[in-house]
Amino acid sequence: MSALDARPRKRDNHARPRKRDNRAAVAFLLPWFGGLALITAGPVAASFVLGFTDYNLIQPPRFNGLTNVHRMLSDERLHHAFGVTVVYVVVSVPLQLAAALGLAMLLDRGLRGMAFYRSVFYLPSLLGGSVAIAVLWRQIFGAQGLLNQVLGVAGVPDRSWIADPDTALSTLIVLNVWTFGAPMVIFLAGLRQIPVMYYEAAAVDGASRWAQFRAITMPLLSPIIFFNLVLQVIHAFQAFTQAFVVSGGSGGPSDSTLFYTLYLYQRGFNNFDMGYASALAWLLLLIIATFTAVNFWAARHWVFYDD
Repeated sequence: MSALDARPRKRDNHARPRKRDNRAAVAFLLPWFGGLALITAGPVAASFVLGFTDYNLIQPPRFNGLTNVHRMLSDERLHHAFGVTVVYVVVSVPLQLAAALGLAMLLDRGLRGMAFYRSVFYLPSLLGGSVAIAVLWRQIFGAQGLLNQVLGVAGVPDRSWIADPDTALSTLIVLNVWTFGAPMVIFLAGLRQIPVMYYEAAAVDGASRWAQFRAITMPLLSPIIFFNLVLQVIHAFQAFTQAFVVSGGSGGPSDSTLFYTLYLYQRGFNNFDMGYASALAWLLLLIIATFTAVNFWAARHWVFYDD
C-alpha cells in the first residue's frame, strides 16, 4: 500500500449539513406532493380511465371501450355547445384585450392617482367570475333591470335581455369584456418597458399618434399581447359560473348560453353520466391545446422579439 493510501482521509464536513438540508426540503415539500397526487394527479388519471367506461356514480364503472367517443360524434347538443363556446371566445377575447389595451394606454400617460385607478380597473377581474356578480348581471339585464330603466328614458321598450335567445349570449360576452383588469395591468407593465426615445424620434419625423401606435407600440408590445391572448382564450373556454347562474343551470333560453363546460356539468351531475362527462373533459383539454397550438403557430407571423 502506498504512502498516499495510508494517510487518513479528511472527512467531508459539509456532507452532513447538506443531507440535513435535503431532508428538511423534502419534509416541507411532502404536503405539496401529497396534494398534487391526491387533488390533481389522482383525479386527472381517474377521469382518463372513466372516459372509457359507463359510470353513473352509483354502480361500479363498466368498461365500454370507445363508445363515449362515438357518442360525441353524434351528439348534436355537444356540437351546439361547442359552437356557442367558440363564438363566446372569438368575440369576447378580442374585445376584452382591446378594452384592456386602451385603458392601459390611458393610464400610461401619467394620470394623478394612477395607483387608485389601477386598483379600481383591476377589481372586475377579481369579482367577474363570482356568483355574486353573475346574479347582479342577471338583475341588470332582466326585464326590470337597470339597463331597461336607462333605455326607458330614451323611449326604448323593455325587454329581458337574458331571456331572449338573440341577446342572452351577448350579455355574457359583455360580462367577460368587463373583466379586463388582469390583462390591463400586464399591458401597463409592458408599455412601461417601451423606451420613450422611440416616440420622441417618431414625433420629430412627423409621425402621427396612430402611426406611432402602429409602428412602435404594437410591434414592441406584441409578446405581451400574445401572452394575454393565450391566457384569456384558455380562461374563456373554461367559463362556467356566469352561464350557470344567468341561465339557472339550463343553458337557456333555447341553449343560447349552453357553454361546453355547462353541458359537461349537466351530463355528469344532472344525468349522472360521469363516464361520458369524463370523456368530454378530456376532449375539452384537446380543444384548448389545439387552439393554444394554433396561437403559437400564428405568433411566428406577428409577434416580434428583441432578437
